[in-house]
Amino acid sequence: MAEFSLRIVASDKVFYGGPSEIVIVPALDGEYGFMAHHDDMVVAMKPGELRFKKPDGTWEYAVVGGGVAQSANNRVTILVDSAERPEDIDEVRAREAMERAQEQLRQKQSIYEYRMSKASLARAVSRLKEKKRMDINL
Repeated sequence: MAEFSLRIVASDKVFYGGPSEIVIVPALDGEYGFMAHHDDMVVAMKPGELRFKKPDGTWEYAVVGGGVAQSANNRVTILVDSAERPEDIDEVRAREAMERAQEQLRQKQSIYEYRMSKASLARAVSRLKEKKRMDINL
């Protein structure tokens, strides 16, 4: 299968940089997949599971925050708020973050605070979902 250059950059680190055969990102209107020689485009991403296949055939998974994915010149660049491997997720911390976000949503808030709470809740739920998926596959 043909390869392309993939670069996943979180706000605090470069999560991955190297060749890939396919990457699937969580977009606002579903999932988008990018393969070698994909048309140029930019996709808005929501928090969720990102997965990509390396040239050796192994799949890598990540839980990402919101961001954008851009494909151009046989390269895909993904910029996200956060990116972490499922095995690095602390389930207790993620559950506490989800409970905090749910409690904040029950409070009276400004529109900005409400949107921030919704984003925190989405991030916590996606982290817990990916952690459980990884535990099932072990």
